[in-house]
Amino acid sequence: MPRPLDVAVLVGSLRKESFSRKIALAIAEVAAPAMKLEIVEIGGLPLYNQDDDAAIPPPAWTAFRERIRGADAVLFVTPEYNRSVPGALKNAIDVGSRPYGKNAWSGKPGAVVSVSPGALGGFGANHHLRQSLVFLDVPVLQQPEAYVGGVAGLLDDQGRLTNPDTRAFLGKFAAAFTAWIRTTAKH
Repeated sequence: MPRPLDVAVLVGSLRKESFSRKIALAIAEVAAPAMKLEIVEIGGLPLYNQDDDAAIPPPAWTAFRERIRGADAVLFVTPEYNRSVPGALKNAIDVGSRPYGKNAWSGKPGAVVSVSPGALGGFGANHHLRQSLVFLDVPVLQQPEAYVGGVAGLLDDQGRLTNPDTRAFLGKFAAAFTAWIRTTAKH
């Protein structure tokens, strides 16, 4: 059996009771043992400013970039804010893409899951994020697309997934992502 794939997970919501984080944890559960998903915290990353990268970048940026480079793949799990992604996630994307010519995302297989209490499942955030990932040379899993709508009704009081259909879908998504990583990753 091949080693578990190391997947860095970026959760767009910083909220303590984040639905996105809960769904990321549910994906980690159904993805095991093929993948080891680790949430990479992005809330403490200083805002990207090219002037700060000129001499000695902030240590948090360096550690973040190294973690992304070391991962086999990246999973983005995000809510939708104003038809796009939250600022913290956009900042993490910018930090990883710089300095020019040293894009940590380049060639890294990725997947996007958007989460929303509403019916559309964060459709706008999902597609907006995909636009950035195309530019950053992240080959993104195309199918199955993952829009988790009505998320509040899919979790129990402890934040665990209770809906069997959603669990089955996330299992199918994780299996497709595993196959995508194994066929797409640069070795």
